[in-house]
Amino acid sequence: MQPIKTAIVGFGISGQCFQAPIIEYCDELELTAVVSSDKQKVIAQLPNVTVYSQIETMLENPDIELVIISTPNHLHVPQAKLALQAGKHVVIEKPFCITADEGKALIEVAQQAGKTLSVYQSRRFDGDFKTIEKLLADGKLDGIHTFYSSYNRYRPEVKVRWREQDTPGAGILYDLGAHLIDQALYLFGLPEKVTAIVKNQRPGAQATDHFHLILHYPQCEAILHANCLSTTEGPRFQVFGHDSAFIKYGMDPQEDMLRDKAGPGNRGWGEDTPDNFGRYTDKHGHNAIIETQRGGYEQFYQQLALAIREGHPLPVTAEQALDVIRVIEAAIASSEQQCSVRL
Repeated sequence: MQPIKTAIVGFGISGQCFQAPIIEYCDELELTAVVSSDKQKVIAQLPNVTVYSQIETMLENPDIELVIISTPNHLHVPQAKLALQAGKHVVIEKPFCITADEGKALIEVAQQAGKTLSVYQSRRFDGDFKTIEKLLADGKLDGIHTFYSSYNRYRPEVKVRWREQDTPGAGILYDLGAHLIDQALYLFGLPEKVTAIVKNQRPGAQATDHFHLILHYPQCEAILHANCLSTTEGPRFQVFGHDSAFIKYGMDPQEDMLRDKAGPGNRGWGEDTPDNFGRYTDKHGHNAIIETQRGGYEQFYQQLALAIREGHPLPVTAEQALDVIRVIEAAIASSEQQCSVRL
């Protein structure tokens, strides 16, 4: 396969840690350009790329085929639109967009351009989530009636950064929530209705830092929760079927490794620690420790390359990402109106 020449737009934490190390690992991609206002920061990490100060200048390069949008959330749609109209394939760091209407319009642009549009929902490739997928495939979690998924963190101080300002798309519902919602929709599809509490919990918080969502399905409830004032994480997953249960503690290690610039190929990549292996309980009360499947964020880009070069299915479709935004909008409306909101 001819490597896909790739550019990253934005070189904050996402571009530096969550995108560049993954893209560099994948033989299917060739990272050739970065758009950033800080050339020296880019060159220090990626000495062989071309650094552009403006996205418009980068898009004039006919060799670049794929553009990764890794900028603040409010820039995702306008920058992705520019890239698509310039004839590039596009991946947007989650969240896809801020409103469902602008997401629909962007999908139309991609269709008109005849180019691939996807969203980097990396946590579909977390080891713990892959473990739940395997248990489902093996018939060990039939008849799920309650699905708990949570990200609880202890970050009591409000930081001065765009993610915590009173701006569109800021806050943890669009950040962590986009991951949790995507995983739930991947397993169960679009819910019938959403009931939610969304609030600014910490003193001085300007953006959402606490959410509690219930996604209502005919035979199941998916309960998604996150906050910034928990001194212990608690279970990451609690999944209850009609005659079985699976409870899992601990976070997938890939994020922490990437923050240390240690991506795929490094020792321990995607491997859970035995202390965090999940516990499976059957209807007789028998317990079994389930070894966590190995995670691998690189699989997103490997699948994307096959989609671009050979027409394989996308790892994440824009329509799937749009459904995540629809649930986020429903959650905000539910919290404001103090009622369930139908989709």
